Amino acid sequence: MNNLFEKIKTTDFNHLLTDYVIPYSIKIIFAILIYYVGRKIVHLIGKLIRKAMNKSGSDPMLAGFVVSVFDFVGIIIVIAAALSQLGLNTTSLVALIGAAGLAVGMSLKDSLQNFAAGVMILLFRPFTKGHFIEGAGVSGTVEDIGLIALKLKTPDNKLVIVPNGNIFHGNITNYSMTGQRRVDLLIDIAYTANIKEARDVISSVLETETRLLKSPEPSIGVNSLASSSVQLFVRGWVDTSDYFSVKVALLENIKIALDEHNIEIPYNKLDVNLLTDVNLKTN
Repeated sequence: MNNLFEKIKTTDFNHLLTDYVIPYSIKIIFAILIYYVGRKIVHLIGKLIRKAMNKSGSDPMLAGFVVSVFDFVGIIIVIAAALSQLGLNTTSLVALIGAAGLAVGMSLKDSLQNFAAGVMILLFRPFTKGHFIEGAGVSGTVEDIGLIALKLKTPDNKLVIVPNGNIFHGNITNYSMTGQRRVDLLIDIAYTANIKEARDVISSVLETETRLLKSPEPSIGVNSLASSSVQLFVRGWVDTSDYFSVKVALLENIKIALDEHNIEIPYNKLDVNLLTDVNLKTN
């Protein structure tokens, strides 16, 4: 204890104050100011980026992702600048963050791949919410576009969650992008039937279907001369939302109309002949 008091008595407090306390206090104050002001600037720039992207019509989820990445990188830079003001070597900190990022990236490789695919989907927008698409072996209406996975509702009301990577790295068929779809039907009639009469009957059915668009006009023609039938194609354009209901209605009404005019729709037949031999001998 006496030694401690002796050291305190012999300490040059003026030297300690001028060489250590005041300089380090100033550095700490500047470091705090750098962190505080830098964080405010990063937050302000993030808001400006979000506002600009929203005005340009970008997807809100994409805007949020870009702002989040900017905020993260900006805060790291601000922290490094504040620590540098204190005289600390930030090189080791940057190397540590890089190594940690590499380790996390290796362990979450598949998730990061889906994440990158989600960003590309939001950026290039091959489809949006409400579109009916086909991809990765699944078809359905887009319910939600996440950064990791996509939610599709199938026509039979099932919810399918598909990883973004599976969707983006394969072929995507968007049935809703143009707003119109063509209904394609193949109708077989017998060789003995009158082709012109069959076309007139089918044409009358098309005229009664009000959901068919007038332009482009519906068309009917011979598609092929098959082995047991004359195959006719029937084409008509509809709004995408009416596609399935119009297709079902046309198939039913065309069948009824052909039956009413005795125009045969051929089908495969199998004849079975039973041969009996009264003279069969049993051994």
